[in-house]
Amino acid sequence: MPDSCTALGCKLSVPSGLETEGLCLLHYTLLLEQNCAKMRRETATGFSSRERLDEIIRYITDGGERLARVATSGIHLTDEIKARVLSTFLTLMNFRENLDRTAQRQSPARTFGS
Repeated sequence: MPDSCTALGCKLSVPSGLETEGLCLLHYTLLLEQNCAKMRRETATGFSSRERLDEIIRYITDGGERLARVATSGIHLTDEIKARVLSTFLTLMNFRENLDRTAQRQSPARTFGS
């Protein structure tokens, strides 16, 4: 497991909980946001399969849970990193809400997993 972030040029340490990603908290938040942007573009057409939408919902949930655990683990966070973490939570919540709204427009009785 890497001691320092594997992002190019980054020398920050990898906090407990992000060892499998090999990323510092900053780069983990950036990864979550980039992946959400890709998935948002993917789902914008409305043609994603139910299985794919379930995968995306799991990614949002797992990413948010991991982010919460790491950010509240007692490590020192600068105000800038705290703001980045909060911004990433907002991205995850907005994306999930967007998925739910899209599902409701497509079929009033259809909702995504809780």
